[in-house]
Amino acid sequence: MNFKDHFTKQAKEYAKYRPDYPDELFHYLSQVSPSNKLAWDCATGSGQAANGLANYFKKIIASDASANQVQNAFNNENIIYKVFPAEKAEIESSTVDLITVAQALHWFDFNKFYSEARRVLRKKGIIAVWLYNLVEISDTIDPVIKRFDEEILKDYWPPERQLFYDEYKSIPFPFEQLSPPEFRMTANWTVENLLGFLSTWSAVQNYIEKEKSNPVDLVKSEIKNLWGNQIYKTAGWKIVLKIGKV
Repeated sequence: MNFKDHFTKQAKEYAKYRPDYPDELFHYLSQVSPSNKLAWDCATGSGQAANGLANYFKKIIASDASANQVQNAFNNENIIYKVFPAEKAEIESSTVDLITVAQALHWFDFNKFYSEARRVLRKKGIIAVWLYNLVEISDTIDPVIKRFDEEILKDYWPPERQLFYDEYKSIPFPFEQLSPPEFRMTANWTVENLLGFLSTWSAVQNYIEKEKSNPVDLVKSEIKNLWGNQIYKTAGWKIVLKIGKV
């Protein structure tokens, strides 16, 4: 199948500006997994989730179809990075305790990926997929980000973006589902962190390629003015988590 590569161009920025997931999430996943020997972080990007799993699992296979993403990933002694697509895992059958897919499931061929997930998971193995919604900064800045996402970039998002807006409600998930607690991600950010984060969006790269200009420039001054003199602000995201077992 063709790999839909929306992130290679901004791999370095992705590694620098994407937020870290809360440790509580990985602790929970380690508790519901049949053991903590091997986890597979699929579509790892620059390894944010794999790095969190490394505190709880003996070994993590972190894979991505983009070699450039993997080259910019976090180093950790118990993470093994591999380049292969989600639908064709170079992993032995019945060896994996936990599969994680962070902010990426909407790019997959679901049936082929789920077939691979069932193949590599051990009995009672766990699959956890999640996304995080639009960043929340303040009552004044949030509407600008929403307008940037839904109006300025409207025609530049891949069609899979609709599954993100739907919070994965319409995505098939053929596993015995668990009821996880709620998790939230936070970060202490400067305005430059926020603007850098916006630059990692796939629609921004599509806009730049087609229009030969950076759409972040259309909201940069407004966001900086609304940010004010305060250096750091708390950025927050709701995490939408689906988790099941085979």
